[in-house]
Formats: sequence, structure tokens, C-alpha cells
Amino acid sequence: MSSVQKQRIGSIDILRGAVMLIMAIDHVRDYFHITAFTDDPTNLATTTPGLFFTRWITHFCAPIFVFLSGVSAFLASQRKTLHQGSAFLLKRGVWLLIVEVLIISLALTFNPLYNFLVFQVIWAIGWSMIILALLIHTNLRVITTVGFILVIGHNVLDFVHLPQQGAASILWSLAFTSPGRVIPFDANHFVLDAYAVLPWTGIMLLGYSFGSIYKKEHDTEKRKKKILLLGMGVIGLFFLLRFINFYGDPRPWSVQKRDLYTGLSFLNVTKYPVSLIYTCMTVGTALIALSLLERTKGAFSRVLSMFGRVPFFYYVCHFYLIRLINVVIFFAAGYGTKDIIDPNLPFLFRPQHFGFGLPVVYAIWLLVILILYKPCQWFDRYRSTHHQWWLSYL
Repeated sequence: MSSVQKQRIGSIDILRGAVMLIMAIDHVRDYFHITAFTDDPTNLATTTPGLFFTRWITHFCAPIFVFLSGVSAFLASQRKTLHQGSAFLLKRGVWLLIVEVLIISLALTFNPLYNFLVFQVIWAIGWSMIILALLIHTNLRVITTVGFILVIGHNVLDFVHLPQQGAASILWSLAFTSPGRVIPFDANHFVLDAYAVLPWTGIMLLGYSFGSIYKKEHDTEKRKKKILLLGMGVIGLFFLLRFINFYGDPRPWSVQKRDLYTGLSFLNVTKYPVSLIYTCMTVGTALIALSLLERTKGAFSRVLSMFGRVPFFYYVCHFYLIRLINVVIFFAAGYGTKDIIDPNLPFLFRPQHFGFGLPVVYAIWLLVILILYKPCQWFDRYRSTHHQWWLSYL
């Protein structure tokens, strides 16, 4: 069995921690910004640069987290037998699907009747781990090839007329093409399919393949240079494909009335479903960051690393904390029980026209991070001193 570093890799924890904190900006915006449910923050006809970048910066979070999940899966697999590694990925994938349906959907909607389920990044990660659990019985070359095919090739479907109705339409949507589709189960139960699974699976598979660069036999300085060059190459591919403006993203950029907004149009790539150009922009940046963060030290890095070591704990807690703050401000703002349900939205305690400007959004975001710092620090210490089997699933 090939050896890998047994200690945690600091650059991965720091980067994961950074994206976890940035991610919370978008979730706070969803529940507290005045236009979160009445307009798109990337709509160039109505957005402002501040609002656009508040949304755009969080584009980096999901793909980087999924990519690093693949890296972590590789590192963990090297300390297990093939059967153990496959079984762990399979069980963890199923566990994440359960978490998405029962725990995260409840946090998002605050609806204990589960009339509306939301399939987001945990849903995509869960299925991707199940697929990876099967693929690790092949070899790294096969996993890499499948990853490249999914990431590079799925935008071919932008040029294909797919079924628009029926079971085939739903399956295509779940697997490849969903732009955030609401799928009805019956008159009172619906699913928001936000993350089409397989494009994200491709990112995880490439992360798994990339993880091999952290084997002990790789010299640290040479690894840093390789990762930096790879990241620059991926960013170069982003600019090349975006300038060509033909393949890799269904949303072409265009010249706007102002140069700044032309730049925003160039950066306005597609997350739902995750496009090739979007992947290049975000994962390429992640690779450069991993190179630059290797052996980084300092108090701020230690804080980010701490959050990066407890991502699942933080992820679940931050949603419930945001929603609890939402409920408090909901009543403090003068809303009553008659306003808890808005017929236009599936999210309780979040009327369509409730909210504030960006300064309040950022203030609440900072409050969420400050409140979660001590619980995350406690859980990080608990995990480092306890070894119960269930801790590996949190």
C-alpha cells in the first residue's frame, strides 16, 4: 500500500476552512437580504457590483469543498484496505443523503412536515461518494478518466434536445442538467433539485486523483511548483474557453453598456448545473491557493484550519444558527404568526419581502462566525482526543 502523510495537511484544512466561512455569506444573504427571493444577484440589469460579488465569491465554495472531499477520500483510502475504503465511502455517502433529506432540508425550510425538500451540495457529495466507492475497485487511471469525461464533456448536453417531460426528464435533471428544478411528488410535497449530481461527481473524482500528489515520496517544494503550474494552467483554460465564448458554459458573456459590467458578464459563469468554465475558474483558484498555503503559519491560518477540520459540524450548525437568528429578527421586525407561512415561498419565517441591505447581511455573517467559533473549537478538540467510530461520519 502506498504511504501518505499521516498528519493532516495544513493547506487543505486552511483552504477548506476559508471556503466554509465564505459559504455562510450566501446562506445569510438568502435569509436576510431584501431581494434574495425577488431578484437574482447576478442579474446584470438590476444588480450592483457589491451584490454581484457577494454572490460571486461564494461560487468558489461548493466546487472547492467537493474537490477537497475527493482529496481527503484518497488520503483516507491509503490507510485502509480496498474493501474498507469502499465500504466507508458507501456508508458515508448514504449517511450524507439521509442528512440532506432529514436535517439540512429541515434547517432550510423550518417545516417539520417536510413538504419541501432541498437537494443541495450534501446530496451531490453523498451520491458522488457512493459512485467513488464503486470506482475505487478499478484504478486511479480509470477514476481520472471518468472524472475528466464528466467535467469536460457534460456541457455537450447544452447542444442536445433532451426530454422535457416524464420520468426521463426527471432522471436527466437529477443526473446532469438541473438548473434548480422543482419536482412535485404530489399536490403537497415537492423537491428542489438544485445540484445535478454527475458534474459534481466529476469534480470529486478529479480531487481523488489529485490526492495522490500528497504521498510522502513527493518532495514538498516540487509538489508546490507542480500544483501552482497546474492551477495556472486551469485558470488559463478558463480564460481561453471564456474568450472563445462557445463551449463550456450555457451562459455566454456579452459587452455591456459599462466596462465594469462587461467584466461582470465575463465572470458570470453557470453554477446550476456546474459548468466546465465555472469548474476551471473555481478549482484552478483552489489549486493556486493550495500551493501558496503550504506551510503557511500564523494566528489567522490556525483559525481557518480549525474550522476546516470540522466542516460537517460547522455546516449543520451554521444553518440552524442562521435560521434561529432569522426567527428572532422576524418577530423583532414586527411580523406575527400569521406571517410565518408565505404562500410564495417554501421557507417558513421568511416572507418574500423580508430583509435588509448588504451591511446588515455582512454584520449577521460575522455574528454567525463569532458564535460558532467556540463550539467548533470544542468539537475540534473533542475529535482529536476521542476515537469513537461515529466521529468519522461527522
